[in-house]
Amino acid sequence: MKQQRLLQKLQRGLFLLGIGLVLALLFRWCQAPSLNAERSQPLPQHPFIQVYTNHNPLNRYQEPYRNQIRLGDNLEQIIVDQIGQARTSVDVAVQELRSPLIAKALGDRAAAGVRVRLVLENTYSRPLSSIPAAEVQQMDAHQQERYRQNIRLIDRDGNGQLSASEIDSYDALVVIAKSGIPWLDDTADGSAGSGLMHHKFVVIDGQQVIVTSANFTMSDMHGDFAPQQSLGNANSLVQIQSGAIAKLFTEEFNLLWGDGPGAKADSLFGVKKPFRPVQAIRVGDAVVQVKFSPTPAEVPWEFSSNGLIGKTLAQGHKKIDLALFVFSSQQIANQLETAVQKGAAVRVLIEPSFVFQYYSEALDLLGAALPTRTRNATDSSEAQQDDNSDQNSIPKPCRTELNNRPWSHPIQAVGIPKLPPGDLLHHKYGVVDETTVIMGSHNWTEAADRNNDETLLVIESATVAAHYEREYDRLWANSRLGLPEKVRSAWQAMEQTCGIASASQSQTQGASTQKINLNTASRQELESLPGVGAKLAQRIIDARSQQPFSALEDLKRVPGVKAKVLQKIGDRVTW
Repeated sequence: MKQQRLLQKLQRGLFLLGIGLVLALLFRWCQAPSLNAERSQPLPQHPFIQVYTNHNPLNRYQEPYRNQIRLGDNLEQIIVDQIGQARTSVDVAVQELRSPLIAKALGDRAAAGVRVRLVLENTYSRPLSSIPAAEVQQMDAHQQERYRQNIRLIDRDGNGQLSASEIDSYDALVVIAKSGIPWLDDTADGSAGSGLMHHKFVVIDGQQVIVTSANFTMSDMHGDFAPQQSLGNANSLVQIQSGAIAKLFTEEFNLLWGDGPGAKADSLFGVKKPFRPVQAIRVGDAVVQVKFSPTPAEVPWEFSSNGLIGKTLAQGHKKIDLALFVFSSQQIANQLETAVQKGAAVRVLIEPSFVFQYYSEALDLLGAALPTRTRNATDSSEAQQDDNSDQNSIPKPCRTELNNRPWSHPIQAVGIPKLPPGDLLHHKYGVVDETTVIMGSHNWTEAADRNNDETLLVIESATVAAHYEREYDRLWANSRLGLPEKVRSAWQAMEQTCGIASASQSQTQGASTQKINLNTASRQELESLPGVGAKLAQRIIDARSQQPFSALEDLKRVPGVKAKVLQKIGDRVTW
């Protein structure tokens, strides 16, 4: 009997315990959605500066050409809606315009008496339907695929033939022509075309500006027709309400426009434009710096667009995140190293097509180098690079990029995002200390700085930066970091052939003798010391900014540094 009562008590206890566990799990389950919801709530927008991204997982829309529901902000519709509100003027400068809806919106405004002007890059200034088949056959494989994707946008019934009604409604530049909208391209200055007319901006009524990294194309906004998973090349768009900002963009547009098409060849593109220094404009509680490229060769680098990028990065103290289509400016990489030496944690994602090319600064950040090669036809026009012809005295397998400077203390937070099939990382932005955003049409290259017509914005606003940080965290969560084995093997083969000691080898061989300077070391370097984690490394950096270290004992003033830590790192540091 006693055993039976004990068994009943045990069963009752187990039952109550089970009920408790279920209730606890239910409580956690009920709490989890609120925590996740907090992370997935739309971020507040700045009252005068709105940010949109076409991969935004918090929004969804029905893509108009295939009628499929997809994630992201509809960049095309945002542009269409803003153009539709124009009352006096719309100026558009964009490298490529293939969007039928944007073309129609411009045509509707022109029909309503609004002054509409359009500037294009000469490579993309012909209607697609006017390109003869023989010319298509002469295109390389990449160009042919772009052509086929754009033709599919026009060929609505998919029968492989373009009807007159399809052309009139869906070939964007035919829509522009039939609307009577005046346009010109970068041959209007009497040249064969200057660098790239790479702008992507819209000015509306002299009061509003749209700046985006996206061309007005299917692939840059919604995604390619094949494969169906494509969400479009990853891009962002910023919409700014500011008469002062609009005035600067109108001045830039007017330089390109001259007296318009068919008149004098007085348009100014590329290096023919006068140099204009960066302009800082207050927009509400934000400050927006505006810089247009190119910068003439005789103007010092620090006054160029790349110089502005470098200066902004060098001011970073805590955190720098970069999402870039191409990164090949050596001087920007050098400025970025300065920020790292001051303790900034740096993360870098680059478009896979360009991340490990010989000219990519991703290699420098990883402490590696590759021999130069002749740029082939598949390299994007956005990644134009000069060959190092003055290195002809060096054997070809040993020629690296001119003035190349791999970091002696590499970082590993460099890599590529995993995007849907067919999509590219087309972003051109950086976020500094979660308060400042660098964005625009401007790739971080020498060509963009000294040859192309480009837009660069530096926006000082934590509200704006939060949108770019959220996009970055999304990209970072699904990325691959470090050197792929194939690239590492090529690097090591070059070193062996050329007798170059690798940064990784020198680090390994000299790990016991190479000391870390407490006053200049990056946060990553400090974290490599035994007993020093991320928080303590940051405290060391904060302490040295107040007063440099002059002895090991000075570390005692840093909270968290105990005698055991000093003992462990004593023979590994200097000051």
